[in-house]
Amino acid sequence: MTKFIQKHPLIRTLTSLRGNPRAAVYTEPLWGLSMNLCLPYASVYMLAFGMNDIEVGIVTSIYLFSQMIFAFLSGAIVDKFGRKNSTALFDLIAWSIPCLIWASSQGFWFFVVAALLNGAMKITTVSWDCLLVEDAPKDKITKIYSLVMICSNLSALFAPISSILVSRLTLVPALRILYINAFVIMTIKLILLYKFSTETEVGRIKREESRGKSWGQMLAGYKNAYKKMVTSSGTMFAVAISIIVEIVIMISMTFWQILASKHIGVPDSLLPIFPMVKSVLSIILFFTVIARIRQSNLKMPLYLGSISYIVSCLLLISIRATSLLGYIMLFASILFEALGVSILNTLRESLVAIHVDPIERSGILALLQTIVMFVSIPFGYIGGLLSDKSRILPFILIMVLLVIGIGVTGLFYLQEDKKKAKELELS
Repeated sequence: MTKFIQKHPLIRTLTSLRGNPRAAVYTEPLWGLSMNLCLPYASVYMLAFGMNDIEVGIVTSIYLFSQMIFAFLSGAIVDKFGRKNSTALFDLIAWSIPCLIWASSQGFWFFVVAALLNGAMKITTVSWDCLLVEDAPKDKITKIYSLVMICSNLSALFAPISSILVSRLTLVPALRILYINAFVIMTIKLILLYKFSTETEVGRIKREESRGKSWGQMLAGYKNAYKKMVTSSGTMFAVAISIIVEIVIMISMTFWQILASKHIGVPDSLLPIFPMVKSVLSIILFFTVIARIRQSNLKMPLYLGSISYIVSCLLLISIRATSLLGYIMLFASILFEALGVSILNTLRESLVAIHVDPIERSGILALLQTIVMFVSIPFGYIGGLLSDKSRILPFILIMVLLVIGIGVTGLFYLQEDKKKAKELELS
């Protein structure tokens, strides 16, 4: 057993990590000790202050709008301040400060302000991603992202804390404590990452190039990144998949809790149990199914992830009550969701890392994130409207989006096969 563990490709990758990839991956489990303890209750926490489904959707759309603005600025900011400094500063703005606002929230406008600040996380999405991969071995990228996803799922070990607090203190007091805890842990995380990381080689080049440039000149530099993005079919495919996966996960995270609590009838104290189970299943799947994915062949895994997520939604919307059969179907739904979201989340990040030009990475990532957020913005409100009519409708929308994703994947790989066939004919 010990030899099997030591030989496992993910374990070998984990133990061989050095420098920035090591600092980024090794501090990632702290996410599970902080924000992931709060997320299972985020939507029902808003409802507890008298907000309705549409207002929850509005807050989500405001959050997405904020993300879009910060995403557009992120490339220039990350090049100007550096990957390391940007990650530390904007993690503080995007996570530590909002945690204090959520902890002291009194209603709708508190959540709006927190959402506006929380959108700054799109800057750290770019800077942290650059820290993670710019100095990493290129053939290990998919496995490194798998490790990141495993670390974020380690919150499963601590989910019962949320459940116990809610059952003993009721929802609002428990969430206030959990958000204060998230403030402390996230602040520790950003300090540790800052201490043990260094500026990347590309980051140093970009900082030197940006020295003396105005912000207008920095943003004008996106022209080259835009040209390289739109002329690369692989990058545009990565953009399309990122948009679909972003919207799907956003809708699911926002409205799963509401459907489970208000439609199916799952008690609030049990809500963290299901994300816990999903996280445990995800970790198991990463070490079994996903570890076998070859970076050179991502077509079938993309199909598998989408189909698995669709099956999950079909099972979820078929549940009518919290009977024994209902809970069995709910756990089955979570199993398929765990497989689907693990594959799709890992592969969307891998596709971007593989196809994006390394020199223009920050600019392309900024544009990519801006496009993703711009397209996603209406879906928070749309999801709220759908949920207000019927709590199953957001999940029907998810299935439609995933079918579109399957079609996009098929078209891209069909074109790639034609290109390879032509190259063979010419050679």
